[in-house]
Amino acid sequence: MTQKIDDLDVKVIRELKKDARTSYREISERLGVSEGTVYNRVQKMREIGVIKRFIPEIDYSKLGYDLAVLIGIRVDGGYLGEVEKVLASEPNVSAVFDVTGDYDTMVIAKFRGREELNDLVKRVLAVPHVRRTHTMLVLNTVKEEHGIEI
Repeated sequence: MTQKIDDLDVKVIRELKKDARTSYREISERLGVSEGTVYNRVQKMREIGVIKRFIPEIDYSKLGYDLAVLIGIRVDGGYLGEVEKVLASEPNVSAVFDVTGDYDTMVIAKFRGREELNDLVKRVLAVPHVRRTHTMLVLNTVKEEHGIEI
């Protein structure tokens, strides 16, 4: 069942995207509605899955994860879901996508060095039904957001 999201819901989301720690009171003052209204809107959006969770945005390079990669992976027909479950369980992997084109799935991952990357690639190649990988190193991150403007 799809619930309708209205303009006020979108405004609340925009405020939370700026800083998820912003109090409901502060959001209510900015939007000119009651604090209870903001609370109820957030709860509704959490219940229907529009807001999944509140998490900090981490600069992983400051934690030593300076090596970002995209890995294209070819998988034997009929085994994509199984392989993707294995990929998604890897701690350095931040995203796994079904894609069109030369590869069946694309992985985004971050590492503290080439040795960690090498270890992951070897583990991926050892997964049954993985036919081929193609690793692309990220040279420069121009934009990295975990969402889009709405």
